[in-house]
Amino acid sequence: MSWLSDFWSKVKGSSGFLFVIILTFIYFSFYAVKGERGLLRYVYLTEEVGNARSVAQKYAEERRDWEEKVRLLSSDSLDLDMLEERARIVLNMVGMDEFVILDEEETKK
Repeated sequence: MSWLSDFWSKVKGSSGFLFVIILTFIYFSFYAVKGERGLLRYVYLTEEVGNARSVAQKYAEERRDWEEKVRLLSSDSLDLDMLEERARIVLNMVGMDEFVILDEEETKK
């Protein structure tokens, strides 16, 4: 233990060594917070992952909607109402005694 007490007595008397230790602590603290893999970057990436998951969920719901529409138009389970609706939209035709009411949300799809 004598070498430890000798070392500590030298450190106590040397202000330069203490200054270097303080600068080293400040350096590592700064990069622990603002560095490339620091705390602020972690918070930013966590937020980005949350945004990406919400976008993925939105697209998954949209995909399920499209899959349901395709299933209704498939040859195995043909829904005549859906077929007629798609034919009218694609051909842009209506009957003589019918009125057309456009829905903005449906026209975007």
